[in-house]
Parts: sequence; structure tokens; C-alpha cells
Amino acid sequence: MTRDELSFLPERASTDTLAQLVMDLGAQLHVERQARLALQEALTRQGVIGAEAIDALAGDADFLAGARAELDRSMARLMRIMTEAGDRLGPLRAEAPEQEG
Repeated sequence: MTRDELSFLPERASTDTLAQLVMDLGAQLHVERQARLALQEALTRQGVIGAEAIDALAGDADFLAGARAELDRSMARLMRIMTEAGDRLGPLRAEAPEQEG
């Protein structure tokens, strides 16, 4: 894949910044997945909800709309890494609420 094929990235995005974004996404995915699995297991063990009901949400239009909206907000925060200025060698900058979109 060439730089020209990555048209969604800002011109000044460096390899280091891309690597930082990938590592952050990987860490976030792991934490979110582990929390989701634990919650599902706790709910089913307590008999609060069955696994079938959890699976049925995958086709629920209202649930999917909310999930997509949350994904858009999350991606906007992550893409800030690509566009904001700062020390490229430093860790990810803290997210101030006023900067979230």
C-alpha cells in the first residue's frame, strides 16, 4: 500500500504516528473485548440474560445506530492523534473534554 492509497490520512502523518495509533487501537481493543466478555459472562451466569438475547442485539436497528454513533465519536478522538501537534517522541497526549468531537 502506498502513501497515495492512504488518502484519508493527513499529509504530515509520520510512520511513528501511525504506529502509535495502531498500538493505541490494539490496547483499547484488548481492554474493551475483555470487559465485554466479562460482562456477558457475569450476566449469563446470574441468569439476568441469555446468550441468545445478547446475540439478538446484533440485528437491532436502534442498538446498531447507537453503536455506530459511539464508533464515530471514538474514531474522531483517535484521529486527533494524526492531526494534532506535539512532541512526536512523547506518549499520547491526554484527551481534554473540550477537544473531543
